[in-house]
This record gives sequence, C-alpha cells and structure tokens, in this order.
Amino acid sequence: MQKIGVEGSLTNISEALREKGYDVVELKQESDAQNVDFCVVTGLDSNMMGIQEASAKGSVIEASGLSANEVISEIENKIQ
Repeated sequence: MQKIGVEGSLTNISEALREKGYDVVELKQESDAQNVDFCVVTGLDSNMMGIQEASAKGSVIEASGLSANEVISEIENKIQ
C-alpha cells in the first residue's frame, strides 16, 4: 500500500486515507516528505516546506479546495 504524507492541518483527509487502508504520516518538516509516495498539502505551505521541489520523491497533491474524496480519487488515479 502507498505511503502518503499529509500536512497536519488536513486531519479529515488523513482520517479518510487511513479508512481506505493507506499508510499515512504527518508532514511536519521537509524531511518527512522524503520517504512517501504522495504528499498532500495545502497551497499555503507547499513551497515553504520545500516539498514541491526536490524533497518529495512522489507526487505532490494540492488539497486546497478539494474534499477528502477528491484527494483520494486523485491519488488512486495516479497509482493506476
């Protein structure tokens, strides 16, 4: 199963991903993004944390304006 880093303020998305069986870790600092398949962030902190640059090995998903289900759909589409 995919390992997904989620910004701490996105608790509803973290909970929804866990319910789907994903391994979810909280993104507290830049190094947290190094061993995940996806990073889910709000638009505010994505660049400040350096996640959109070389830190993340996986895809970065901008969650602002998206529901938890929309984020999950985006992740599942990228997996396939």
